[in-house]
Amino acid sequence: MDTTPATAASFGDSDMPSARATQDRIELPVFDPPLGPDGDFTLDRFLDRETSWLDFNARVLELAEDPDLYLLERINFLSIFASNLDEFFMVRVAGLKRRIATGLAVPSPAGVSPIDQLQEILVRARELQLRHARVFAEDLRPALAAEQLQITRWQQLDQAAQEEISRWFVAQVFPVLTPLAVDPAHPFPYISGLSLNLAVIVRNPVSGKELFARLKVPGVLPRLISVDGPRAGNSAGRLARFISLEDVISQHLEYLFPGMEVVEHHTFRVTRNEDLEVEEDDAENLLQALEKELLRRRFGPPVRLEVASDINPTIRDLLMRELGVEEDEVFSLPAPLDLRGLSVIAGIDRADLHYPKQLAHTSRFLNESETSKAANVFAAMRRRDILLHHPYDSFSTSVQAFLEQAAADPKVQAIKQTLYRTSGDSPIVDALIDAAEAGKQVLALVEIKARFDEQANISWARKLEEAGVHVVYGIVGLKTHSKLSLVIRREGDRLRRYCHIGTGNYHPRTARYYEDLGLLTTDDQVGEDLSRLFNQLSGYAPRSTFKRLLVAPRSLRSGLLERIEQEIQHRAAGREARVVIKVNSIVDEAIIDALYRASQAGVQVDVIVRGICSLRPGVPGLSENIRVRSILGRFLEHSRVFAFHNGGEEVIYIGSADMMHRNLDRRVEALVRLSNKDDIVELQRILDRYLDERTASWHLDADGGWTRHHIGPDGEPLSDVQSWLLESRHRRAAHR
Repeated sequence: MDTTPATAASFGDSDMPSARATQDRIELPVFDPPLGPDGDFTLDRFLDRETSWLDFNARVLELAEDPDLYLLERINFLSIFASNLDEFFMVRVAGLKRRIATGLAVPSPAGVSPIDQLQEILVRARELQLRHARVFAEDLRPALAAEQLQITRWQQLDQAAQEEISRWFVAQVFPVLTPLAVDPAHPFPYISGLSLNLAVIVRNPVSGKELFARLKVPGVLPRLISVDGPRAGNSAGRLARFISLEDVISQHLEYLFPGMEVVEHHTFRVTRNEDLEVEEDDAENLLQALEKELLRRRFGPPVRLEVASDINPTIRDLLMRELGVEEDEVFSLPAPLDLRGLSVIAGIDRADLHYPKQLAHTSRFLNESETSKAANVFAAMRRRDILLHHPYDSFSTSVQAFLEQAAADPKVQAIKQTLYRTSGDSPIVDALIDAAEAGKQVLALVEIKARFDEQANISWARKLEEAGVHVVYGIVGLKTHSKLSLVIRREGDRLRRYCHIGTGNYHPRTARYYEDLGLLTTDDQVGEDLSRLFNQLSGYAPRSTFKRLLVAPRSLRSGLLERIEQEIQHRAAGREARVVIKVNSIVDEAIIDALYRASQAGVQVDVIVRGICSLRPGVPGLSENIRVRSILGRFLEHSRVFAFHNGGEEVIYIGSADMMHRNLDRRVEALVRLSNKDDIVELQRILDRYLDERTASWHLDADGGWTRHHIGPDGEPLSDVQSWLLESRHRRAAHR
């Protein structure tokens, strides 16, 4: 497998149709911070990104706390919170500790040193984890019991149930358990990251000596075991009991330590630094280097120790000493630890406790209502550009169908595709393999450094290459995060390029619950741009220019800054000016400072952000014309949209980039400008709905506080924008 020897520094420029291409070139004050009301540089103008991330996860927790949400959806949000926080410690906390250890004590843009950041987020994370545990123990566990869904303890089971579980333990659990003793002949064992463990104290009945052993709760088995059968809980009113795997194991410890007395046992869990560091310039083979680094990931240093709150202090001290963790890295929590396991409960098929089931509809521009056959995606694309909005528009009948039809079409000569994340049974990968086996030229750019999907992507890269697909890994030093697909089809005496550019991954499963946008187009300029971009990614094309695309790391930030500056000039000329940005995160200081300058010039700026926001809105003299909103709900808001009023000629880009340093400087990202007027109007209508005061959302204030607005002044719930979009699609489908 090859890696292109191109480097980040050789990435091409943009030739977008904007002020850059005019004689009156705009000079941008990119690096000048905005002035405050007294004419001084405003130093305290950024919110801390780490605290902002914790604020985001607190919003997830608020959904778990909301009694008006469906019960099993609240359980799901509780599980998501736990998973999110694990990743935060594995990556962000680990990164801070690494910076501190290496002496890189440079303050953040918010003026906070790494040491102060670490102390602050450990305190805040502890508060959130305790709140998370209380929500489960005091609210959700009783609410589940009221719905006949009981998370029970061994002592609460009747004798018949205990005997049945014991038989299951002997047959299915005992053979995979491995007790590890700690004594002069057995050193303290390695504790894998995120594994749940039992710390066991046993006593030799002859000598009376007490010994320590560690027992790992096997991750290959479900965390919560159904006492009443595999389909228990699927019927309302019927009792369904669940017991934790660690509770079952703890009741059968005599099987593991025959001849010894079990004195006590406690649960604990370790989180480790699991971020990867691969020096690509020194790696002759990126695939092999990454595989070695994946092995090293398992042995990263601990960054958090979670222990049951009733743990023996002596055992707690032993774990701290052997694992090398400090006091402030120990989180004492009520059992059960690791509430990710609640996903088992969240998946129970109880329609009355879930959001109503909704089926995605085929885009009206792809639907062939007069016939029963599947739509011809190529014919539909020749008629017009097609703006897709997932999950409201079906992924399987649009993007997936596009690639499947391309693989089967004898007129298609080549397919070029980026893959950042995809599913384990990916029809996208299958389509690429089918195309290669049919003799088509197929290029797949597989980003094997996609965090926590590295091993899966390595497997797909090998599978694709074995089928004859040309597999490359992009630009050395950059992740390829752009979502691109290019199909070349012979039509008569010409070749036509069919393109898809999206905001989300080519992942059929997540497309059902990630909100994303995508553009299907045969526009010649877009096709030329994608051809140039793919040539950069697979070969040598450092001087490529683009017309309809903004491409990171060279031209995306500067292109957006130009657009913001144009809005400032429109406002200075007395014209209406507005900027609307919808992203997952906004951290980049140059973009934020440009938005501050726009606000000071009187431009209305609206930011819709799901996660991290370092921008401080509503500060007099700095950002009083900036509003920041956050939407969380049934679907994960994932699309990136950049809209500019442009003197009444709206300009809108969609694409893969968030406003973060890694996206703008260390990744290949692509935004495409929409050209169809109807699509621009439709997307502007949707953005306005997101920002409507009658829409439920969180509002960010100047001090960095988030306030949930979901009840109107009349006491009635505010509108849910995702429900509104679902209803809009249903109404449209009903009138076909």
